[in-house]
Parts: sequence; C-alpha cells; structure tokens
Amino acid sequence: MLTENADTASKPVNVALQGGGAHGAFAWGVLDTLLEDGRLEIEALSATSAGAMNAAVFAYGVQQGGREGARETLEAFWRAVSRAGAIFGPLCDMPWERCFGGTGMLHSPSFHVFDAMTRLFSPYQFNPFNFNPLRDVLAEVVDFDRLSHGDAAVRLYVSATNVRTGKIKVFENADMSVDVVMASACLPHVFQAVEIDGEHYWDGGYMGNPAIFPLIYNSVSKDVIVVHINPLVRDELPTTPPEIFNRVNEITFNSSLMREMRAIAFVTRLIDTDHLDPETFSRMLIHSIRDDDRMTGLSVASKLSPDWSFLCQLRDIGRAAARDWLALNFARVGVESTVDIAATYLEG
Repeated sequence: MLTENADTASKPVNVALQGGGAHGAFAWGVLDTLLEDGRLEIEALSATSAGAMNAAVFAYGVQQGGREGARETLEAFWRAVSRAGAIFGPLCDMPWERCFGGTGMLHSPSFHVFDAMTRLFSPYQFNPFNFNPLRDVLAEVVDFDRLSHGDAAVRLYVSATNVRTGKIKVFENADMSVDVVMASACLPHVFQAVEIDGEHYWDGGYMGNPAIFPLIYNSVSKDVIVVHINPLVRDELPTTPPEIFNRVNEITFNSSLMREMRAIAFVTRLIDTDHLDPETFSRMLIHSIRDDDRMTGLSVASKLSPDWSFLCQLRDIGRAAARDWLALNFARVGVESTVDIAATYLEG
C-alpha cells in the first residue's frame, strides 16, 4: 500500500484499468491525478492490455519512490512509448499525410497499409521474428525482478486469455514479468501468442477487461474505481468498415465487464432484499471514471498513434475526468456506489 501522506490517504480503494492501445494514456492521466490529489490509497490494481502496462509501471514506481515515484515512472513510460512508436510504430505519418488530417486519422495511408496486412497475414507471417518494441520499452522502465520479488506496495492482478482453454488467467505480483504484461496486451492479429510456463496467451480483454473478481475476493476495500477506455455508448450508427470493426471491438472488450457488473448487481439486490446476509456477502461499491464524449470522437487508428502531443492530450482528458469525479464523489467513497450499475452496465 501507499504509505507516504498516510494522514491524507485515508480512503483505500481498488482501481480497475481497461486496455485500449494508445488510448491507455487516458488512464495515465487518471492515475496521475489520483496520485497528485493524495486522498485515496490505491490498495490493488486489476488491469488488462494497456491497462496492465499502466498498472505494472504504477506499482513499480510506487515501490521505488512512493507517489511521486509512480508519477515520474508513468511519464517516463509514455515518453518511451512515444519515442519507440515514432521509429517502429505502424502509424508513422509522413509529412504529406499530416496535410490530410494529421496523426491517427482513418484516411492515413500508413494505417490502411497496416490494417490490410493484419487482415491478410498472421503475425507469424508478417512478423516471423516476433519483433515488439513495447517489450523493450517495458523492460527499460520496469525492473520486473524487483517488482515481483520486492515488497508489494500495490497488489497487482493482470489478466490474459489462455489460447488453449479460452479461460482467463490472472497473474499476481509474484508472477510479474515482461512476458506476463505482454501476454495481457497480445492482440492475436498483431502479435504472436506469448508463451508462459508451456501455455500460450492472448490479450486479456477477451475474458476480463478488466477483471473485477480478484478485487472482490482479495481486497479489504470494497470500493472499485473502473477507469474506462472503451466507450460504453456510441450514439452514431457505425457505417464504414473501420467504424463497424471498431464498434465490434468495443462491445467485445466491454462484454466481460458487463457480465461481472450483472453479477455484482444481482448480489447487491439480494443483500438489499434480505436474501443474503450482508455480514457474509460483501456489498461492492462501484465507481466509474470515463469520458465517452471525448473518447468516441477518436478514430480507431488513433489507438496506434505514438504522437507525444496526442498522448499528452489523452493524459489531460484523463486528468480532467479524474478531477471532476473527485470533486463530485470523494465524500461518497467508502459509503456508497457512485454509479448506477443497472443503468450504466445492464439496461439496453
């Protein structure tokens, strides 16, 4: 747990981080603001994909330097992502491309070439040597030996999908390695499956984006703050192939979270109607930090963008969303849910 400023960090919480490629910089902004504010003590992180990267970097930063260490390490990580992406990323804009809309736009030729390759060829064909610059970035920023064997300042639950069984695998602090985080972020049409102890894994978002159950079973705090990357709602009907593909991905990667929220709502209703003993069955307090309005305005191509100004823009959107949430809801943490579970996650 975080220990510095213990007098102000009086409310322990758990944080659940979704994945979403470069859009994970939104969660960087949220975490940065929670650290800066200092009134919440993050007890545990459950995370997937880009969220798993944020979580590992956050936990390592806290372990090595407390709150400020975590803030510095998160920024160092995203700067390293931007540098690597500018060299190796699939969305490296040419000067003339910027004249037609800038980084991350759907009409970028670089994006369309990459998108076509991933649909026509498997990563075993177009990337036979399994090159992944993100692996080097993680290894550069996080000493996983220290993270896994040192004192666990923050408990970690990183999810990946077992390719053979189709089941979720949750890795904890002692399991942490660069392979674990890369497994959690392994999109099967882009990267080769990651092998760990004889099993192969794909992105954890298929089975838990993020998984809530580890926080229910293993944490003292019953407050869970879900940091959304993938919009729950899109008012405009997708009509182009990229828009349809993107919305299918959003629905797919939100589906596991929807199922878990349905179970939490069911248990809460049974507690409220005296069908379950509240002393035996815990009431989870659910919170949500999101900005669907801003995130729906971003193209699917922008999930691949390494542009530093774009990542900082996402960070600032996340910071604003976290500040707004704290201003409205801090007093209710530890008391009640600040999100209507049924209206947000269950009703059509």
